[in-house]
Amino acid sequence: MNQPPNLDPVAVEPSPEALSARLKELALLFLKLGAIGFGGPQAHIAMIHDEAVARRGWFEEDQFIEGVAICEMLPGPASTQMGLYTGYLRAGQLGALVAGLCFIAPAFVILVVLSWAYFRFQGVPQIEDLFLGISPVVIAIILGFCWKLSKKVIKDWQGVAIALAVLLFSLIFRVNVLLLFVLAGVVGLIVYRPTASPSSGRSSAWLAPLLPLTQAWPTLLTTVPAETLAVSSFWGLERIQDYVLPLFTFFFRTGAFIFGGGLVIIPLLETAVVDDFQWMTRSEFLDGVALGSLTPGPVVITAAFVGFKVAGALGALVATVGIFTPSFLFIMFASPFLLRLRQNPWIKSALKGVMPAALGAIAAAAIPLAAAALIQPTLPRTVVATTVGLAALVALVRFRRPTWQLVPAGAIAGLLAGAIV
Repeated sequence: MNQPPNLDPVAVEPSPEALSARLKELALLFLKLGAIGFGGPQAHIAMIHDEAVARRGWFEEDQFIEGVAICEMLPGPASTQMGLYTGYLRAGQLGALVAGLCFIAPAFVILVVLSWAYFRFQGVPQIEDLFLGISPVVIAIILGFCWKLSKKVIKDWQGVAIALAVLLFSLIFRVNVLLLFVLAGVVGLIVYRPTASPSSGRSSAWLAPLLPLTQAWPTLLTTVPAETLAVSSFWGLERIQDYVLPLFTFFFRTGAFIFGGGLVIIPLLETAVVDDFQWMTRSEFLDGVALGSLTPGPVVITAAFVGFKVAGALGALVATVGIFTPSFLFIMFASPFLLRLRQNPWIKSALKGVMPAALGAIAAAAIPLAAAALIQPTLPRTVVATTVGLAALVALVRFRRPTWQLVPAGAIAGLLAGAIV
């Protein structure tokens, strides 16, 4: 009988000198991967496998495969969690911390610089032309992701019903997406419940893990009215004291519910930062997603763009720490238990409900974002935006072009077309 791989870090505690060498090796490796990590989460995971397993032989193939399965199950960006997992196996909790921070750092620095440039030169005609091409490409990326996710998570009519229900309740009734995810998990427990359970005499026991979430529902439904913010100064010193707690708590909560891939961040953020908190306009948010797609590393780093608008570079740092903290906590402190948790039939049932809900939420968020990207002030610009979006969608779905190629191509198309129309 096959034994599950050992999820404990190194069996023999390394000496301080050996640990220091391992941490340095992890730092250099993940700084490199974070700087060249274009192509999306699957490309990131393939790079980690090539470096950690194939080239360095840090651990066995079955350990890597189980790590991928665990990270796909957890909320949060799977590629970042795989980096954390690699660091954990190599050098324990400190190794996970070093690997994760170094993997995120390059994308964070790049996005802070891009965010500053975006808000500094916002309104310049050439910048508007640039996003005339980039924004439709982002819509194509979102729709292409929906198509791929639908083939993965829609297995029956119940999944279709969950996805459509979340789409309608999110788009029309503006129900909070986190609440919809919780409800979808409950539906999954009911619809996909295990056929037999040894604890049938305690039929309500499986509800216990949901009690903290149900108690949190009023918080999930709460909105904070505010006037639309002007952009902060670069460092955000004048605002950070007022916004450090709201930024961290909001992004921490969001990071704990990113099921189905990094683009799930879009519905989780869009309604809150645009409509509820009014931290930015819908067009700014869409442009922020585009800039996040331009950087290496996970698209979840888009949180830094929102944080920069609210409270400068310090706000970007707080938002980034908040959204990635759940992933760090899961891997650093729960790794020995995650493999067993993954086999729990009730967890599997809940996830079968949450994954179609993620699809419906992304589709619901894509509709108003598509309107902002495609409906331009003049008909010629609308035609250009629509054409670029359709071309990007065909390139993505039919010809499987990587997203990091499509975004610069859209930018060039926007600049060229903007000079004409």
